[in-house]
Amino acid sequence: MRVARRLLMALALPVVLFVIWWFATANSSNFYFPSLRTILGAFGEVWTGERLTVDVLPSLLRLICGYLAAVVVAVTAGVVIGSHRRVRAFAEPALEFVRAIPPPVLVPVIMLFAGIGDVMKIVVIVFGCVWPILLNTVEGVRAVDSVLLDTARSYGVRGSARLRHLVLRAASPQIFTGMRQSLSLGIILMVISEMFAAGNGLGFTIVQFQRGFAIPEMWSGILLLGLLGFLLSLVFRVVENRALSWYHGLRRSQRS
Repeated sequence: MRVARRLLMALALPVVLFVIWWFATANSSNFYFPSLRTILGAFGEVWTGERLTVDVLPSLLRLICGYLAAVVVAVTAGVVIGSHRRVRAFAEPALEFVRAIPPPVLVPVIMLFAGIGDVMKIVVIVFGCVWPILLNTVEGVRAVDSVLLDTARSYGVRGSARLRHLVLRAASPQIFTGMRQSLSLGIILMVISEMFAAGNGLGFTIVQFQRGFAIPEMWSGILLLGLLGFLLSLVFRVVENRALSWYHGLRRSQRS
């Protein structure tokens, strides 16, 4: 019952928005803003069969590879920076400088070093996704209760056991917050990177539709991106609830 209620709450607003979109554009004669009925018709024709393997699957693989690489790099660096005051003082100015650079601006630069293949697109995703996870990891590690750290030290809990059972566990709520923020950034950067010198992918295909004035097909690609973002968000929420079940249970017990 609880799962069904959560699913209903998650789907309620998207369904309402789709209904509003359907009736608001039902009689649209604007070439650039076709009706939702026309867009859904194009959706069924375009995003089935071969395009799923040629465009959708490569985009998802790039997103997953870049996102997971960003998580590994960011959590590793965040633990090191958050655990050592001198490292944090040394690294913070450089991190703030690099973080302020918008990732899309670096696409031409990354193309010079990584070429125009999948490596370039993955690097762009990694560069954009790493910062929210890194900064949240640093703050989460810094916020670990000093009493818990002293207790672990007095009981001889050190090294990897201390890192796994205390530091990462205590910082995990903030780490997942950064991961949630980075997921939406990753989808955006996936599309942007595929608009530069690509031969397949969702971003490439949507631009091709736009250049060919295939407007319903272009809107169907945008609709597909929204649906993918929604589905990935649901999957992430399931993983987060499973990984942080202890944290959510603790908060519920504190409220009651």
